[in-house]
Amino acid sequence: MSLTFFGRRKNKIGREIFPDEILIDSQNLPSFDKYRMQGRLETPISRVSLIIMGLIFGVVFLLFGVKAYSLQINNYEMYLARSEKNRLRHAPVFPQRGVISDRNGQSLVSNEENEEDMFFKRKYPDESGFGHLLGFVSYPGRDSSGFLYSTAIEGKDGAEARLNDLLQGELGQRLIEVDALEKISSESVLVPPRNGTSVKLSVDKRLQTDLYKAIKDVAVSSSFQGGAGVVLDAENGEILSMVSYPDYDSNLLSSGENSAAISSLVSDIRKPFLNRPTAGLYTPGSIVKLFVSIAALEENIISPAKQILSTGSISIPNPNDETKSTTFKDWKAHGYVDMRRAIAVSSNVYFYSVGGGYENQKGLGISKISEWMKKFGFGSEVSGFGAATGVVPNPDWKKEVFDGASWYLGDTYNTSIGQYGFQVTPLQEALAVGVIANGGRLFTPTLIAGEKAAYKNIPLDPKNVEVVREGMRMSVEDGTAVALNFDWLRVAGKTGTAQVGARNEYMNSWVVGFFPSDKPKYVFVVLMEKAPAGTLYGAPAAARTFFESIYYSAPEYVLK
Repeated sequence: MSLTFFGRRKNKIGREIFPDEILIDSQNLPSFDKYRMQGRLETPISRVSLIIMGLIFGVVFLLFGVKAYSLQINNYEMYLARSEKNRLRHAPVFPQRGVISDRNGQSLVSNEENEEDMFFKRKYPDESGFGHLLGFVSYPGRDSSGFLYSTAIEGKDGAEARLNDLLQGELGQRLIEVDALEKISSESVLVPPRNGTSVKLSVDKRLQTDLYKAIKDVAVSSSFQGGAGVVLDAENGEILSMVSYPDYDSNLLSSGENSAAISSLVSDIRKPFLNRPTAGLYTPGSIVKLFVSIAALEENIISPAKQILSTGSISIPNPNDETKSTTFKDWKAHGYVDMRRAIAVSSNVYFYSVGGGYENQKGLGISKISEWMKKFGFGSEVSGFGAATGVVPNPDWKKEVFDGASWYLGDTYNTSIGQYGFQVTPLQEALAVGVIANGGRLFTPTLIAGEKAAYKNIPLDPKNVEVVREGMRMSVEDGTAVALNFDWLRVAGKTGTAQVGARNEYMNSWVVGFFPSDKPKYVFVVLMEKAPAGTLYGAPAAARTFFESIYYSAPEYVLK
């Protein structure tokens, strides 16, 4: 017997087969069951099977080789990059957002280090009254795994939103090396961040605090739903104070953590998210008489010395039934009043006559009234301060709103005293009063200290402007704005009361003006919104409290 290459036993030709080569030796195979003929039998592997197995292993090794070549040679760069990406990661380096201060350098918004996150958090004043002015921000968000899905700290309202491009800066970038357990082993800054630009606002923190408190106190004591106040520099258009009551807490909205408190603000019927100075639209009432006076003088409708008799009302034929008359009331019988006195006592009859005409007095007419109101900025958006435009009533407006209704003389009368569909924002009103204070410049206001504000010139005769100023001063001395008569400050002012509600059951209270009256420097507007009709203490009371407060907190504004 001989062995083949594969170890197979093979008989030689012609060789005898012996019994021991056939019979199984059960003694040598103890595990063999000789009764059942079961046990271990050895049989050689066939050559074909070995060849097939060899081919399979060969193909497998070939595939491994091709794959290894692909990984290490052909796609080396790609897999190296993937490996590096798993080991090296890029992360943002957050800049510090620009800080915000008031015109005197007092901090309004600062940055605080935040141990939990990689960015600084904003810190706003603890005092009330700064929410709408400063706004709030949204912070970078994280998903449930802790990864950032946004990297922007973005201004959402107020100065934070308006000046966002200046404040936000630019992100930097850092390289982080992690080990197999995802722990940081090293890191380095590749691109340093560029911090945002710090901004000095034109606002005075003291005025902002005092004006808000004065408005809030009157709102609470006299059941007004809300209020607004604006103080401007009449000479350059800088906003010195702009408050809206009720307010929101900028810290609360930026953090977003107290959902119950935020929900309470959302459901508050007083609308604390409404920025009243820029977005609130209100019936102006008698404060419009200032601009009707300017228009009448510029159009030579009346001499400022001409007197008109107010017996408490005027009556005109009813346009739908000439056998009947329609009566338009004054708030009291004033007797004979000229323009200065009419402004001081706020005579409705005088301005019915000047606006729409009555008996022998020619009126401006609605076209001229509308034209002049638009010159003063009413009915137009204040650039950079929201999209509220307001309404200056005219025949086209009435047709559109009241389904083609005609315009009547009575509509002109009501428009002349700031009623009917007239709607203005407190900021629009402040800018318009500024035109009277500075003699003809309608500013586009600014919130940045020292920034040159744009303005539009309104050609006005200085003598006509002076007539209106004198009427406003008379209003403070012995007219409707007497609450602002101080022995240490000469204020020029004009009050207004607007009836609101379906049955005129509510009122808005206004007072506007400038100081000092002889050399106007500052403009002020105070609005108290929606109290029961007949409420005694409104905007003049809030303005008086404000002036008395800054006498101590910021005397340089009132003591010269």
